[in-house]
Amino acid sequence: MSTSALQTSASETRNGPALALPTRWPSLLRPDVLADAAGPTPFLLGSTELVTSKLRRFRSAVREVQPFYAVKCNPDAGVLTALAAEGCGFEVASLGELELLVGLGVDAREVLYSNTVKPASHIKGAAELGLWRFAVDSAGEVAKVAREAPGSAVYVRLAVEDDQSAFPLSRKFGVDGGKAVALLLEARDRGLRPYGLTFHVGSQSTAPSAWTTALRRVALIAAELLDLGIHLDMVDIGGGFPAWYGTPVPEIEEIGAAITRGLASLPYTPELLAAEPGRHLAAESAVMVASVLGRERRGGQDWLHTDVGAYHGLIETQQTPSGWPYPLWTSRSDHGTAPSLSYVVTGPTCDSADTFLDRALLPATMAEGDRLYIASAGAYTLSYASSFNGFPPPQARYTATSISTVGRVVPQPSHAVALRSAG
Repeated sequence: MSTSALQTSASETRNGPALALPTRWPSLLRPDVLADAAGPTPFLLGSTELVTSKLRRFRSAVREVQPFYAVKCNPDAGVLTALAAEGCGFEVASLGELELLVGLGVDAREVLYSNTVKPASHIKGAAELGLWRFAVDSAGEVAKVAREAPGSAVYVRLAVEDDQSAFPLSRKFGVDGGKAVALLLEARDRGLRPYGLTFHVGSQSTAPSAWTTALRRVALIAAELLDLGIHLDMVDIGGGFPAWYGTPVPEIEEIGAAITRGLASLPYTPELLAAEPGRHLAAESAVMVASVLGRERRGGQDWLHTDVGAYHGLIETQQTPSGWPYPLWTSRSDHGTAPSLSYVVTGPTCDSADTFLDRALLPATMAEGDRLYIASAGAYTLSYASSFNGFPPPQARYTATSISTVGRVVPQPSHAVALRSAG
């Protein structure tokens, strides 16, 4: 988002009505709880209980499917440990992610490696740790896996309709049905195990029917493969399960019903039905806490400069045409009573591309030192964060928490760790 674009699009309106706390703001991370969080900003304050409760609801809604958490979404050790304790599986996109899991006690044999184009050294290293299932979508990758991890299992990624998602993926990944059949036959000829099919309907999908349609395509390919002597051991329905960012999204129960309809079309039930939820489990588990460094008015707009920006975990705000609608609140005692104002919110660096919010409605009284609370920040923030311009990335503060009768956080046994930047 360029500065010039912001200057022509931001609202010129000065004062608006007072604001209400966004609906579905997590009770474990209410503003009065956030106000008790001491220490320097920026930091991501999260509850592993919110992650595991999402996992339990996912399992209830999609009973036929085993979840494998997408580590890239949020690799915080506290999150991973909590999910592992619940018996959740994991999906990785690199050897580094697998090594992180193994270091936490996760059995590599239970992990899926769904990145379809991998460094040869990562395939070899993963196989040496015990991982045996690799995604592919090209003949070159089949040959690479056969060379670096002989005898392992491969599953082919299909390209499917993903136009109802915030982040379509099929331009970069996936093949059509005919190519998928050819790749599994080639894998068998190379001594690999033709294990399964997978797809991804795009990140933050708002179309439950996308899973139904994709599974019906899988059914046709599975039937063709059966005639060729290949019985699929796995169908992996990928990720794309949405999270709340202030606007309505389909509930997981609605998506689960669509998945069930799609699974009914399969010619048989594979031994493993897998899914790779990431954003859906992690996003709503945490709030990013930042401080206002300064307030300015330039070009007819009101600007807030904060100590977190696009380069420090909020890059998704620049990856969609309309930005990313994070729910917002502040530490101001008059938030909810003071008139509101439309702000451009930018990060701390000397790069205008660090600007991450346009038309952010916040109290007209905002000033240096106030804290900005950015909800639904538990997904694709930590893993994107960098130290660009010498500004450190946010620290992660995940803990298991409960709320006392006076509304304060009561710490429970914790796996909170400092963020190790993956960006």
